[in-house]
Amino acid sequence: MRRLLHLYWRFARGITLGVRGLVIDGAGRVFLVKHSYIAGWHLPGGGVETGETLISALTRELREEGNIELSEQPLLFAMYFNRRASRRDHVALYVVRAFHQSAPPQPNSEIVAHGFFALESLPEDTARATRARIAEVLDGRAIAEHW
Repeated sequence: MRRLLHLYWRFARGITLGVRGLVIDGAGRVFLVKHSYIAGWHLPGGGVETGETLISALTRELREEGNIELSEQPLLFAMYFNRRASRRDHVALYVVRAFHQSAPPQPNSEIVAHGFFALESLPEDTARATRARIAEVLDGRAIAEHW
């Protein structure tokens, strides 16, 4: 299914653009989500729709996936080439420290689990790219070009 969508996007859009948020709470924990359609735990985010800005897409995705509302403008950390998705996909990573979550989100057909995790207690099946982005932001590791 994912390959069919990317084939469609290749002809319909040319380049795809996504956004992810590394949401860090006051205790230094990071917010992760588990999707119904892909294995592992990931940073919340998704595709930028036609006519939508990066910040608008991030705001929408954080609200939809985590019931998270931005309190301040997040920091654009880096842009990555996501060659695993397609040869035309890029992802913007934002660091979010100022937010509020009025209540934990309810699992749904897209997001089956979510939570804030301490760095030393990330779920075993946290995606490789998610672990790499966390290390770049919080441990000062070199920023990769590829997601």
